[in-house]
Formats: sequence, C-alpha cells, structure tokens
Amino acid sequence: MQFIRESLIKLITETSTNLPPDVRQAMAWALAQETPQTQSSLALNVIAANIDMAQEDEGPICQDTGMPTFLVKTPVAFNQIVLREELRQAVAEATKRGKLRPNSVDSITGKNSGNNLGPGTPVIHFEQWEKDDVEVRLVLKGGGCENKNIQYSVPCMLDHLGRADRNLEGVRKCILHAVWQAQGQGCSPGAIGVCVGGDRTSGYEHAKLQLLRPLDDVNPDTQLARLEQEIMDEANQLGIGTMGFGGKVSLIGCKITALNRLPASFFVSVAYDCWAFRRLGVLLDASSGAIKQWLYRDPDRPVERLARESGFPLTGREIVLEPPLTEDKVRSLTVGDVVLINGLIYTGRDEAHAYLLKNSSPVNLQGAVLYHCGPVALKQGDTWKINAAGPTTSIREEPYQGEIIGRYGVRAVMGKGGMGKKTLEALKKYGAVYLNAIGGAAQYYARAITRVEGVSLLELGVPEAMWHLQVKDLMALVTMDAHGNSLHAKVEEESGEALELVGARASS
Repeated sequence: MQFIRESLIKLITETSTNLPPDVRQAMAWALAQETPQTQSSLALNVIAANIDMAQEDEGPICQDTGMPTFLVKTPVAFNQIVLREELRQAVAEATKRGKLRPNSVDSITGKNSGNNLGPGTPVIHFEQWEKDDVEVRLVLKGGGCENKNIQYSVPCMLDHLGRADRNLEGVRKCILHAVWQAQGQGCSPGAIGVCVGGDRTSGYEHAKLQLLRPLDDVNPDTQLARLEQEIMDEANQLGIGTMGFGGKVSLIGCKITALNRLPASFFVSVAYDCWAFRRLGVLLDASSGAIKQWLYRDPDRPVERLARESGFPLTGREIVLEPPLTEDKVRSLTVGDVVLINGLIYTGRDEAHAYLLKNSSPVNLQGAVLYHCGPVALKQGDTWKINAAGPTTSIREEPYQGEIIGRYGVRAVMGKGGMGKKTLEALKKYGAVYLNAIGGAAQYYARAITRVEGVSLLELGVPEAMWHLQVKDLMALVTMDAHGNSLHAKVEEESGEALELVGARASS
C-alpha cells in the first residue's frame, strides 16, 4: 500500500480546505435569499469569500478543524490494524503541514499533544463490506457546533413550544427547538442530523452519521422525507439568520433517521453542524492505497467561485479602531456599527481566561482588544505564520469575562455568538464592547494579520496561547455595547416568539 499515506493526507487536506459541491450550492442559495445590505447578508458575503480563499490557498476553511472522525469500510480479511496506524500518521502529518489545528487535549492534565494523536483521537470507526475497495469518509466538525448538539428524552417541556410527546409532532418540536437553541453559537446557517429512537449512545452516533448524506438527497422513508422538508421550511421562519444576526436562512440541511428503542425510552438526538460543513470521502485501491474515486465531488469538475464580491465591500461608514482604545471611543459605539481594527490585538480563550484570573497578565491589556481565537499557527524559523484565525464561541468565557474586563481594562472583546448578562453588565459598568467576528471565516481573518509580534503562554498549546497580532482592517460588528444593548438577546427573544407561532400553527 505504497500510496496510502499520501492518499489519506490528500483526503484530510481537501476536507479541511475545500467544501463539497452540495454545501457550496446550499450556501449559494442562502446568499441569494438574504436581503442585501443586512447584517446577515454582510456575514454571508464574508463567508463566501472565505470559502473561495480556503480552496485557492489550501488553507483551513475554519481554524477549528474539530476532532477528525473517520468512517472506514474494508474488504473481508483486510488488515485494519495497519490502516489504523496509517490514518494516525496521516493525521499527524496533516497537522504538521497546517491543514489541521492541534486539537487533542489530555482531559486530566490539560496538555495538548501537538499532533492530534492521543487516547480517542482521531476517532476511527471500522466496518467490513463485501467489496474489493476501501472506503474512507472523513468528518471535521468543530467544537462550537459540537457543543450545540442536544438530546431530548420525550415527553418533555420545551421553551416556547410546550410539551413534546412521543410521536412525530413531538419529534418535530424537539428538532425546531434544537435549531433555536443553537442561535449564532453554532455558526448558523447550519445543518442537522437527527436520530429518533435508539439509546443515548446509538442515538447520537446515528444522528452524526446522517451528516454523511448529501444535502440534496431525498429520504427513502416518505414520512421522514416530509418531516425533513417541514423542518427546513419552519426553521427558516425563525429569523435567527447567519451568525444569529437575524435573517431569512438559519438552516441549510436537515437529515433524519430512526432506530428501534426500548419501551421506557424515547430519545431525539440532534447533531448540529455549522455552515463550514466539512465532510468528504474516497475509494482506495485495497492493494496500492491509491485514490480510485472521490465521494461527494467530481475532481475533474472545476470549483466555481462562490463570492459575488471581494467579501466585505467598504461603504465609508465603517469606524476605525486603533488599540489601545479609550473609554470615550468605546462608549461612542452602538449595536450595529461595523468596525475595522488596525494595530495590535491579543488572542485569549478558555485556558488564557482561567490563567488571567489566577495570575498577572503577560501583556498589558489596558485598552486592548481581546480576541477569542485559537489560530492555526506554523513555526517558520524564528517567526510564526498564522494559517487560519477565525473566532471561537465566546459564551464559554462568560464565567470569566466580566472580571477580566474590570481587572485589566480591556475595552473590546471579540469572538462569535455573543455573551451573557454578566458580561453585558461589565461592558456597561467599565466601558467596553463586544465585537462579533464572522464564525468560521478563518482565511478571511488570517489575511488581516500582517505580523505575529509574539506569543505568551505557549505552554498551554497553540490554540490556547495568547498571540500578539498586528492587524489591518480586521472587520467585526458591534453586537453588545456599553449602553446595555445586545443584538444576541434581541434575536433570541424575537426568534423565540417566532418559534411559538410556528408551533401554534402546526398544532391548530
């Protein structure tokens, strides 16, 4: 199998950097649906540009390349032990090349392995089949959307929808609730895989397996096919929109399956995936390991550009921010403002926030922009290059953020999906704002980084370190301001009211 390693590296690279045609088509549809010049339309234009950039540069579409999950089918008597090791080494090499971010963290010590290898990573599922070739499918699903997976045990009571019973109407309510609760934190517009029944473990597994289906297929079960279409129609009436900014498209795909269950249990399991819906597959020659066929795409078909424009057309109304920021400058900003950041910013996410509560900061954060970002960074001699740099989900920092703003004088926090009441109160008290970058747009934001000035806390691992970045025209939207306003709270409330209306229409 002399070609197996490079074939697997090629699969990983293509999955990380080049969205399959069905997802591109769905995103083009979403772009066409949104009203021009709205916040969701702006975000979709950035996403479209990012998709093109990633394919052109072979850079990760999103900096969070997730937990690589392989689903492998092999002929009878094929040596799966050898293939498992080849998969592991291909993952390590792809990480070294900057196609995957090092995401494998020891759950006890907190240490990052640095190569995506460790107990449980990568995830590899084997199955035998009575064919001569080896099939390998790969799913890269980031942590932000993985955190929005949800499982319901029905009957249950749901916000805005009331009781969900053990029937298809109850299933429908659970799925709509799953889309609503994700809001912008799962990088909407998203796609969902759903499993009705099974046990807690098999339900989640088969929900995730539904994400392997092409977005444009039709469920062979007529009842489930009808339910999938209903969910698509109704979810896109909720007004969540791209990044949770409000808008016409919240969902680009819904795929549902069903398993038998125990009499005492009725689970509805939902696997939420973001717009950066990365999954591909290959058929390999079992003797040589060479790629015989790509799944989900025709490699001879040219990849069409998705972006209509360069990504973010300047209007002249953008507000330029140059750190360190003053309180007066920050208090002049309001929700809806579009800002361009020029100068030095710092990254900091989960481990850095925990560190800052217990220790002094390694950098001066007075007036700073603190970016919730875990980049893909490559060492080049004595310098570093940022290969991907989109925002991470900010709500994870809610337990820390208010105190860090007050203690260190941070004036702007940037991430995706918004934050909660404690942070909103701190923004108002101390004079700071929350800036929403476009989730998943890792290449778009990497191009705004002109230089890596340095790095602190590298012992925490590349994603968790505090990177010192010089940026030029780094774009974000003010979605929480120093006057107590929050776009995220507004959209959540309004989409909750829409959810009630959708539920009431179906019940009547």
